Amino acid sequence: MLKKISIRKILISLSALFTLFLIYLIPSTKEDKLKVNYELEYVDLEIETATIFLLDSYNMLGRSEVVVSSSKTEIEKRAKELLNVLIQGGSNEDKIPNGFRSLLPSETKILSLKYDSGLIKVNFSKEILDIDESMEEKMIEAIVYTLTSIEEVKQIIIYVDGDILSKLPKTKINLPSTLDRSFGINKQYDISSSKDINMVTVYYINKYNDNYYYVPVSTFTNDNREKIKIIVDSLSSSTIYNNNLMSFLNYNTKLLSTTQELDTMFLDFNSYIFSDYDKKKILEEVIYTISLSVADNYDVNELVFTVNNEEIYKSVFKTLE
Repeated sequence: MLKKISIRKILISLSALFTLFLIYLIPSTKEDKLKVNYELEYVDLEIETATIFLLDSYNMLGRSEVVVSSSKTEIEKRAKELLNVLIQGGSNEDKIPNGFRSLLPSETKILSLKYDSGLIKVNFSKEILDIDESMEEKMIEAIVYTLTSIEEVKQIIIYVDGDILSKLPKTKINLPSTLDRSFGINKQYDISSSKDINMVTVYYINKYNDNYYYVPVSTFTNDNREKIKIIVDSLSSSTIYNNNLMSFLNYNTKLLSTTQELDTMFLDFNSYIFSDYDKKKILEEVIYTISLSVADNYDVNELVFTVNNEEIYKSVFKTLE
């Protein structure tokens, strides 16, 4: 029986070899040749990022992006994740982009965090106060601006070991019980009187290696003009108060008019806002510095750039975060 099976296997093998030999001898066209198709499947992995404010090499808080594991709807989880990036040596410190660093003391713990109706209450351990005096106020700015970068979050209450932080122990700066972006960031003062003080936050540009990033500066001034006029004049100025900061807005740019309809602001410029007049192109950096500045100073959701009343670009603030 085994012998018959072996002979059968040999005959089958010889037949197969003979068939292959015949196929080899028969001429074939390109169309007859065996075609092997390789199909590559690309998996689109969406990487979620969030806005955070970190110290740059000039000890100014810069706007940056970090990769996060939480979704936009997981507000408390995202808030904790971002705060852990701000803690020196924290579990998320490896997410910090080159050129930036965290500033909360390394032993700081987040004891609790609760979100409700636009308000985050966050309770830190007492180690958060173990910070150098020169960085004390900037630490609060980083927390406030980072958490309010989450779309739904408008206000923050900071606790330390269960008590509301109402005064910074080293600088003796009084804090409002509820904090928002009116607290300011990277503050500078240009005032001659304690009356009629206007605070305007303007976003400038800085650079690390070949990468640009945005730096907000809150200026306290007696200038009582409309904030948008101060923003445009500051960005188009040929001289900026800080040599490390830049603006790409042409100094001949003029804001011709401003109108607001519901939650949309319309800014009409002269043609000097164009980086390319023929293509009617505005630099991305110019759009961002103006848009981010408007978003911090006005309660609007959209900004429309027009030149001589012709719409050129629409900036939706939700996409900026």
